[in-house]
Amino acid sequence: MATLADLGLKNRLFMAAYRYRVVDPVPFARPRRALREARVALVTTGGLHAPDQEPFDTSKKGGDVSFRVISKDADLAALGIAHKSDAFDPRGFRADRNLGFPLGRLREMEKAGAIGSLASRALSFMGSISAPLRLVKETAPAATALLEADGVDVALLVPL
Repeated sequence: MATLADLGLKNRLFMAAYRYRVVDPVPFARPRRALREARVALVTTGGLHAPDQEPFDTSKKGGDVSFRVISKDADLAALGIAHKSDAFDPRGFRADRNLGFPLGRLREMEKAGAIGSLASRALSFMGSISAPLRLVKETAPAATALLEADGVDVALLVPL
């Protein structure tokens, strides 16, 4: 796991000055069913998008708070990556999308019966959202509504 010392001076200074938000109490819900019976959705902050989707806007100040819907049948190698943070080294992720978007592993788990079913769509957000108010007020509720409409019991969040 990386530490602050692994970052360049610019990013260390940003992290030291950033006003982190405290969420108290931390929202938590116990799963209603065992994982082997649950419908699982994948959610990433890897900035992934399908070839026919517009990439995330990496020039937006504070970050692009939109999300992309990706089919559970998507070709992982064809997915584009539009991650904003210059502190993120995407080389491993570009070589194997499962590192930040383990859709292939979840497909295997579904086939093996380790999870009940994989939701028909996954969600991808851009990481490094430094101004999250619109994300919290608008985007997150819209994403939650999609997951609820899909009957999702468990969302696997893969933050990058």
